[in-house]
Amino acid sequence: MTTLVCEARVRTELSSHVIATLCERFMQDDVQATWSATSGRAEFSFGSGILEAGEGAVTLRAEAADEASLARVKFMLAMRFEECAKAEKPDIVWTGDGCDRTELLNFREMHVSRIADITPHLRRITLTGQDLGRFDSQNFHVKLLIPPLGQKPAWPVMGRNGLPIWPEGERRPTVRTYTIRRVDATAGELDIDFVMHEDAGPGAAFALRAKEKDVVGLMGPGGRGMAAADWYCLVGDETGFPAIARMLEAMPATARGVALVEVSDASEEQAIQHPPGIFLRFLHRNGAEPGTTTLLQDAVRAVEWPSGGSMFAWAGVEFEAFRAIRSHWRKDMKLDRSSHLAVAYWRRGFNEGDFKKAPAED
Repeated sequence: MTTLVCEARVRTELSSHVIATLCERFMQDDVQATWSATSGRAEFSFGSGILEAGEGAVTLRAEAADEASLARVKFMLAMRFEECAKAEKPDIVWTGDGCDRTELLNFREMHVSRIADITPHLRRITLTGQDLGRFDSQNFHVKLLIPPLGQKPAWPVMGRNGLPIWPEGERRPTVRTYTIRRVDATAGELDIDFVMHEDAGPGAAFALRAKEKDVVGLMGPGGRGMAAADWYCLVGDETGFPAIARMLEAMPATARGVALVEVSDASEEQAIQHPPGIFLRFLHRNGAEPGTTTLLQDAVRAVEWPSGGSMFAWAGVEFEAFRAIRSHWRKDMKLDRSSHLAVAYWRRGFNEGDFKKAPAED
């Protein structure tokens, strides 16, 4: 199998510190990383990243089997390196395979084709586009790029550092993170569910005004999906439910476990196909504001776990619930990183732009 390779030599006076900090950050992202004072290596599911310290510099090396995967490795290395050496304002310039391309291989221009209201506060929008095979994976999360009203869409391109260069000024799209609810690569379409609420942010506002043939951009996919296990514990509110629904529908008929979903009331429940051995339970806020109850935390603590076999726990919830649930799984249940994934999908009182400045997944 051919391996594609590219490199970047980045000047820094903090080579050992940067390598250690970067690899530690990868470990927090559930990426296997090893390092010493002079080198480091990160093994992604899609390729490898290698770091070598030199005289006043660090050499980054990205390796992968195809150009799309190579671009992902370059992105991860460059993004984390810039975070770790922010004060030095590192100048990253890649050379090698695929470095003459300016288009983002993980980007697709999409068009609205169908709109359906699934519950009183959930709107499903079907988007159509070309070459959607990469989105049919266990990675559920995508970046939705919403053009400003009345502006012709302008999309990001690939920079020399492997990171997107965004349009400036009024034409810059607003970016929000969503979960793919369904994808049919053969038909060239996918579904995204939007929670509709009174203080609509950019994503919900787009869904509210959307009409057929409207144009949006899509980047991804990302995130980490469901691991194979004998028993599952899936937890989420309305924002995490699309991912839970996909996981339930993809499980083998023999799967066992529990799925806990918080919604406003009975009108927001959905009939989801799931294995008979999975207990799907909806928890109702009954007038309480999202993110203000402990319904999910309490339900998670009350779960009876099996005494043997492999287990996998997943949560996509508000930030405070995320912290409590993750702490319970790690400290009380002693689950290792490969056996659980907790993600803060949102934080009460913050928009996504402010909230995402700090890592929410660990």
